[in-house]
Amino acid sequence: MAEHKLPGLLVLDTCGEPKAILPASQMIKVPVPAYVIEDPTLGAVVDEQHADRLCQAPAGCRVGDCLSKTAAPPPIADPDDTAPEVAAPMAQVRSVLVAVAEKTKDGTHLLGVITACHLLHELLGKTGTLNCTPGA
Repeated sequence: MAEHKLPGLLVLDTCGEPKAILPASQMIKVPVPAYVIEDPTLGAVVDEQHADRLCQAPAGCRVGDCLSKTAAPPPIADPDDTAPEVAAPMAQVRSVLVAVAEKTKDGTHLLGVITACHLLHELLGKTGTLNCTPGA
């Protein structure tokens, strides 16, 4: 996620259907000790050497461990939806991405993902005035 500057990950269930979204903002909490999250002023007492160790990728951490217990199901758009039709459910649940999938009698077939930044670019008429990802 960090390497590719992704705003989040779409998490699928064992059947391959969209289950949840793991936003990068949620991942920020993983390497930070709970006491610092509860009281951010304690972050100032952690020296650089220890801060570097805290911020290493957590070994053995599974995606499911990082999901919020109250994670809402991700918004799902139909491949024929217009940009405003995709934007409405994203805005409603404040999602960083939306799954694009076809619903068939056999279940949901994931086709891809649209990020909020890409959608904003489309909605703003590709003016180039919005750049959510450096170098994009």
